[in-house]
Amino acid sequence: MTQLELKINELKELLSEMTNLVRLQLTKCEDAIMHNDHAIALEVMAKEKRVNALELKIDRDCENVIALFNPVAIDLRFILATLKINTNLERIGDNADGIARYIVDLKKTFDSDLVEKYQLAEMFQTAVSMVDDTIASLVNEDSKMARKVLDKDEKLNTINRQATTVTLDLIKNAPERADQYLLLLSIIRKLERVGDQTQNIAEEIIFFIEAKVLKHKDKR
Repeated sequence: MTQLELKINELKELLSEMTNLVRLQLTKCEDAIMHNDHAIALEVMAKEKRVNALELKIDRDCENVIALFNPVAIDLRFILATLKINTNLERIGDNADGIARYIVDLKKTFDSDLVEKYQLAEMFQTAVSMVDDTIASLVNEDSKMARKVLDKDEKLNTINRQATTVTLDLIKNAPERADQYLLLLSIIRKLERVGDQTQNIAEEIIFFIEAKVLKHKDKR
């Protein structure tokens, strides 16, 4: 195995580590919301520093590979994709951190019927499964798996659109609880952005494997 191949494998391991970390951040956010657990939310906020540190390391390693080995073809595509994947992973971490900060300000646990109306559990599960698919598609260099992410993102978009209507209806009927409704809507918005960022990662994986650029095109 050449030195370049070794460095690329190291980068893949770092990307997997960061992807698993932001996945854990999302699942901990869900636990914190469902149980109004401020301790878990604070843990998510503390781990954000680890996400940021990994982002910086991956960026530096990519720069070093370009400078030292002058990669071409699929190797160059991998490095370019890694730089963009890295940025999107850090932004997913930012959104998890933002959700955790909402939870810290939460005075009481959301009612189960309210969580159900907003389809919050389904939103979290879909977002996490999209992250899982990106890990699998990157490790196995499987562009078909990456395309599953693109299909799942529409589900998050649908729930996000419905959340606006749900919020307006709830505020009309119980304006005294508007703060809770708006907080849930804000969490939904952040999860929808997680979906967009995960879709961006999937597009970069497809670019790396197939040399196809999907940005601004029909993704399917």
